[in-house]
Amino acid sequence: MSNSTADTANGNDDKELKEGRPPLSPSRVLHLRQIPSDATEAEVISLGLPFGKVTNLLMLKGKSQAFLEMASEEAAANMVNFCTSVTPLLHSQPIYIQYSNYKELKTDNLPNQARAQAALQAANAAPDALAAGGGVIPGQGSVLRIIVENIFYPVTLEVLYQIFSRFGPVLKIITFTKNNQFQSLLQFADPTNAYYAKMAMDGQNIYNACCTLRIEFSKLTSLKVKYNNDKSRDFTRLDLPSGDGPPLMDSAIPVSFGSHGIVLPPYAGPAGFVPAVAFSHGAVPTSAAPVRITIPRVTGAPGNSVLLVSNLNPEAITPHGLFILFGVYGDVLRVKIMFKKKENALVQMADANQAQLAISNLNGQRLYGKVLHATFSKHRFVQLPREGQEDQGLTKDYSNSPLHRFKKRGSKNFQNIFPPSATLHLSNIPPSVSVDDLKNLFAGTGSTVKALKLFQKDCKMALIQLGSVEEAVHALIALHNHDLGDNHYLRVSFSKSTI
Repeated sequence: MSNSTADTANGNDDKELKEGRPPLSPSRVLHLRQIPSDATEAEVISLGLPFGKVTNLLMLKGKSQAFLEMASEEAAANMVNFCTSVTPLLHSQPIYIQYSNYKELKTDNLPNQARAQAALQAANAAPDALAAGGGVIPGQGSVLRIIVENIFYPVTLEVLYQIFSRFGPVLKIITFTKNNQFQSLLQFADPTNAYYAKMAMDGQNIYNACCTLRIEFSKLTSLKVKYNNDKSRDFTRLDLPSGDGPPLMDSAIPVSFGSHGIVLPPYAGPAGFVPAVAFSHGAVPTSAAPVRITIPRVTGAPGNSVLLVSNLNPEAITPHGLFILFGVYGDVLRVKIMFKKKENALVQMADANQAQLAISNLNGQRLYGKVLHATFSKHRFVQLPREGQEDQGLTKDYSNSPLHRFKKRGSKNFQNIFPPSATLHLSNIPPSVSVDDLKNLFAGTGSTVKALKLFQKDCKMALIQLGSVEEAVHALIALHNHDLGDNHYLRVSFSKSTI
């Protein structure tokens, strides 16, 4: 990449951002704007590390910009998707991130790249050292100690889970108050996850100008949780009792603050967590608490419920497949795959909140070998083909489908909305269907079944862990509402639990 090419890339990406038009396709090169003048190369690289390996960096300090190259397109898509709802900060300054028009960075012949390359080597060596050392570096295990300073709004176990689960599977959380400070111990599945979480979140504010996170590694190697309630949670043990623990925060805090719409796996505690709408990528702002972690509003199209879904695999995608997948996050009314450009589709949701929820969870997800891109469409509704118009069955109306998950107000399904994961929750299993039957059913979709566990108290439900997130997405599309006999139709959804 020459100097002139770098300037050209900068100009093109500026134009994309100013005009509000997303790039035609995802790229593993990301364009970062409003970089503080005193930000270091290591700090810029740290923004990308939670999402995967960073392979190159080009700093344009005179323009307060940078280009960050990720190891894969999927990692870049995950970063862009996450940063649409959680604005990253450097030195308390918001950083804006979008795809670059360039597919790779070539910086070999550029001056002043020595520091960038040294920072890249240091950043990528840290997780390698973790792996080489059997997963543990002295003082850097999988348990973090988190102190929340300058608390103005309540911080709950659910809020912490929502923030830190973005860096990897969170196994256990314990919250407590010590020296008049709200503190927490949080255990990840892997020390690498803990390393990335500390690097990215230490010093960040949960809400605007308050609730500052101070993070360090705990000396503990594992946490022991006795109860699943609002003070402690073991996400690997759904069978634990709720106990009689006191509330997480002081009872004088107004109930209206709630947990800001963040939804986690339900527990058998005395207080059910039932928000009106679940947002997986951040908090829902309330009039009482304006928050920084928030789902962005629809720019230029308030109330729009139609999504433009692009970069689909035209050989594999169907209207029914999109209906089932997007139906995990809202009630899909209509689907239209473009007749002349079958890698693009329109998906009409029941309302704008459900549309945003689908974008937050599915944008950047791999589907049939390609990275799906979802954004709001300029169309306000999906039009059905006129009588006699050639369509090839590419437009479907699902307005009256019995498979809508959220048509009942206050449905428990609102409590169980999670991002795509390799673990699926199965329900409505008849007694006549065995564990082997279920394993063979999912293997028949081309999935690798790693584990399957029936719920002890309710054998109508189970968790199944497949070989990858993409396999789980394909299996959900193929098997949700599958006829298991005895008038039982399998219900499939994504799970946050692990087996």
